[in-house]
Amino acid sequence: MSEVLSLGAHASVSVAVRRLPALRTLARHRGLLIAMLVFSVLLLLVASIGPVRLSYYDLSSMTTTGTTLAIAAMGQTLVILSGGFDLSAGGIVSLVNAVLATAFQQNQASTALVVLTGVGIGVLAGAFNGLFIAGLRMQPIVVTLSTMFILQGVTLLVMDKPGGAVPPGVGELLLGDAVTGLLPRPLVLLGLLLLLWAWVKRTRFGCAIYAIGSDVESARAAGVSTRWVQFMVYVIAGGCYGLAGVFISGQTGSGDPLIGAPMLLQIFAAVVVGGTVLGGGRGGLLGTLFGAYILMLVVNTLLALNVSAFYSTIAEGAILLLAVLAGALGSDSPLRRNLRHARNWWQARRAGLLPAQRQSTPRPIQLAAGLQTGRADRTAVPFRVRHADTLRFALPAYIGLVLVIVATQLVVGRSMTSWGYYNSLLVLASFLVVLSLGQGAVILTGGLDLSIPWTIGLCGILLAGLVKGSDVALIYALPATLCLGLLIGLINGAGIVLLGLSPIVMTMAANGILQGVALLYSSGTPDGFASPLLRRFMTDASLGVTPVVLFVIAFVAAAVLLLTRTGFGRSIYAVGNGQRVAQLSGVRVGRTLVGVYMLSGLCSAIAAVLLTGLSGQASLGMGDEYLLPSIAVVVVGGTLIVGGRGHYVGMLGGVLMLTALQTLLAGTNLPYASRSILFGVIVLAAVVGLRDRRR
Repeated sequence: MSEVLSLGAHASVSVAVRRLPALRTLARHRGLLIAMLVFSVLLLLVASIGPVRLSYYDLSSMTTTGTTLAIAAMGQTLVILSGGFDLSAGGIVSLVNAVLATAFQQNQASTALVVLTGVGIGVLAGAFNGLFIAGLRMQPIVVTLSTMFILQGVTLLVMDKPGGAVPPGVGELLLGDAVTGLLPRPLVLLGLLLLLWAWVKRTRFGCAIYAIGSDVESARAAGVSTRWVQFMVYVIAGGCYGLAGVFISGQTGSGDPLIGAPMLLQIFAAVVVGGTVLGGGRGGLLGTLFGAYILMLVVNTLLALNVSAFYSTIAEGAILLLAVLAGALGSDSPLRRNLRHARNWWQARRAGLLPAQRQSTPRPIQLAAGLQTGRADRTAVPFRVRHADTLRFALPAYIGLVLVIVATQLVVGRSMTSWGYYNSLLVLASFLVVLSLGQGAVILTGGLDLSIPWTIGLCGILLAGLVKGSDVALIYALPATLCLGLLIGLINGAGIVLLGLSPIVMTMAANGILQGVALLYSSGTPDGFASPLLRRFMTDASLGVTPVVLFVIAFVAAAVLLLTRTGFGRSIYAVGNGQRVAQLSGVRVGRTLVGVYMLSGLCSAIAAVLLTGLSGQASLGMGDEYLLPSIAVVVVGGTLIVGGRGHYVGMLGGVLMLTALQTLLAGTNLPYASRSILFGVIVLAAVVGLRDRRR
């Protein structure tokens, strides 16, 4: 009997061993399987809520609609698999569309030449990214963000408004049926891309993509040419964006310089929904394909249910956050760690094991720029020595400011001797003076806040809608606006700290959600206008100085004190120099991170108040043009983009220099689009020149 039981147990173990590889395979492709399941459910839902059953025409139309997003998201997937991040995808799509609609509208060029031109533009843009990221080892976020703004400026130079025409041969090649009534051509194109990927990922290059995405140092130690692989990944991704631009050009038949702008959030959502893990090393293009069509089906479902289109960006942002959370529910995910810590703390508290009084938090010894906090050191060390690093990194911004003022004197005249010029300069700089504190604090901790544009937009719309030209209404409208900014920052910080989300993903998704909320609140048309008191605060110079100038002076003093003389400021620098070390030193890292994002939200709300007062009203997208400048002034002021080094005095120099440069450009005949290009170039140059070469 015992022998029989032993044989049965042995057989059970053998079956379990045989099943283990299959279980591992299922676990490895969990994201893809979930995406396929969700796609099937949504397709059935769309089919069930429609008035008639789905026909081949409907399926072909849906395939065509989602192809542009699918191709662009495939390129983004390659970048993310390698551990990178690419914010320039939408800009490349827009540029390709504008060039094709402009350069070939009266040209009888072959369809092959048109397609190759579009893909070639994308390849060149990707090579530009790869040169800085792989060649100079710069942060992918700041490089691709700068590239996005440069491409937007170039696109507006090529085409400043919708129009033009794309040769009809492009649409004939990419659209329609490959097999009449059976197989759409877009599906064939996607199938070819998937087959090409199936071959590539089995080559040494494909394996290297996953290797550097999993651990770039280990891959380098194993002999992988990591720089070359990273460079080629951005080149290939750029080619995919270019192909997406060609496809949407053939689909629309015309050009639109802003056609790719709304795609960025959709692209990242499609990648994450498809099971690719942010950070690299796991995922694939097939899952991204299903992720793109899941987003398309969600939009179609909303339309079929007669839900307002304003909900689309809210849905996309929410889907991105939920997909990231679903992919991060591993045994060692930040969310599970936080839950375990909370449970252990609660159990220890109930058992009476916690100390009655919390130990005081040790004061970090090292500030940014090498400043010591001890009073004895301050008196013993000369000012020039104590602030040597601050002066070295901040001084270039002030030298640039002097040069711009001299150039303005030569071009316009009377700038160096006119108080009116400096008064106007400070008024125009007031927005970035405020934003630089919030964005600068976030960057000092090693993060980035991409929700600034629509935090400004929503806060401005709320303020104007509540005030409606009444000074009395400011009593409650102003606190409500500032509290909204704090709430947005709190949500961003909570998502980053408690849920373990990447700052880029969290703030990007928040920006999309805020856009939808602003559209819903204003019904697409903001109403109301600034009160007379707020207008006078921003524009009245009858006494020789505009009131907002006095506010700027007080704000600068408060900002310097906050970052250099408070425990919160010292904690910011400590977290930026290393979260783990800061935590072991007693710094409350989570509280500090939540605090900097709340500070950024508050600064965005203040900037919205100032913008509304200057323009007299709020508008949709009023904060769009302040995202890159808010980063540019921080970087130009000598702040290290990866955190831990910088000073608000340097940020102020960056604000004044770039504002003076904008004023100079406004007095020339250069088109407005050139400012976007200039800002992108300045950020890249500043990051290259001021980066810490020891890291």
